[in-house]
Amino acid sequence: MAAATAQPARSGYIASPASDWFFLIAAPLVAVAAFVPFAAFPALTFQTQDLRFRGSFMDGFIQVVIYAHLFLVFFRSHANPAIFRAHPFRFVVVPVALFAAVYTSTWALVAIGVLGVWWDVYHSALQTFGIGRIYDLRAGNDLEAGRRLDQLMNLLLYAGPILGGASLALHMQAFSNFAEVGSAFFTSIPARAEAHSRQLTLAVLAIGIPFSIYYVWCYWQMQRRGYRVSLQKAALYGIVAVVSIVCWGFNSFGEAFFVMNFFHAVQYFFIVWHTEGTGLTERSGCARLPHGRYLVLAAFLAVGLGYGIWTTGAWPWPALQPSRRGFAATLLTVSILHFWYDGFIWSVRKGQLR
Repeated sequence: MAAATAQPARSGYIASPASDWFFLIAAPLVAVAAFVPFAAFPALTFQTQDLRFRGSFMDGFIQVVIYAHLFLVFFRSHANPAIFRAHPFRFVVVPVALFAAVYTSTWALVAIGVLGVWWDVYHSALQTFGIGRIYDLRAGNDLEAGRRLDQLMNLLLYAGPILGGASLALHMQAFSNFAEVGSAFFTSIPARAEAHSRQLTLAVLAIGIPFSIYYVWCYWQMQRRGYRVSLQKAALYGIVAVVSIVCWGFNSFGEAFFVMNFFHAVQYFFIVWHTEGTGLTERSGCARLPHGRYLVLAAFLAVGLGYGIWTTGAWPWPALQPSRRGFAATLLTVSILHFWYDGFIWSVRKGQLR
């Protein structure tokens, strides 16, 4: 329970009050508002049977947003010279090796596909955790104060409602792909999880409720020893808790996948541009141009969203689409690299964001 040791920043916000509240703190509520039109107009959720993209307009929209944000990690890892020089092996050799493994091995394809589903859950929880740690840093707190508590709380808030709620079956579907390699054990996992869903719900409640009480008590003790409570962090965690429990836990209108992924992507778009926008503008030579920063922002969005649109397969030029195996290998490689890279290129403790 370390006390605060640094001087608080002039502002407890990362960018500004307005942008922080819209893009970071209240992003889950923004995502709920974005879902309303899709819930109100059935035509937007009508399932088409187009040969290029099977699904609804809503499915296509959220897929573009999800894959666009996954690709944006490369603006931080490969387009930032300082970060790239720190990890050349991870940024050059590993992507090639990962793509080759997924492309050549069906076992690797299926196993890494399942890994991606559950790593996404862990990664999403830690993004909220990381933003909260930045707010703690802005408040002038010690970098280790409450770190493990926050990490566990965010895992509970995000993974708990999935394991104990209505969305468990959705996340277990990936194990069915092990049928392609003849693994009866892994293929049977979804049925086993469904059979024990009630026990999982009770386990989540038995762990979650006492830990939440313990979490509040610990921070109360820390505050008495000098810890400065960040209202931004408290608001962020509180909003995420409510939205995650309602969406993942009940999924009453099928909104969970849309809302949780949309707000996660909105936060990521904002944090990447906030940290990399100035550097990208200067390195591209656009800093001298009138409105050069906005030109770079437009290119930044175009690259990310362009990749997202490409993943839908709804291109008018079939020649731009690789083979089915190459397509799957590309999607998995980008996704896994995103999850892995985010674990060390946004570290507050290691000084990357100080």
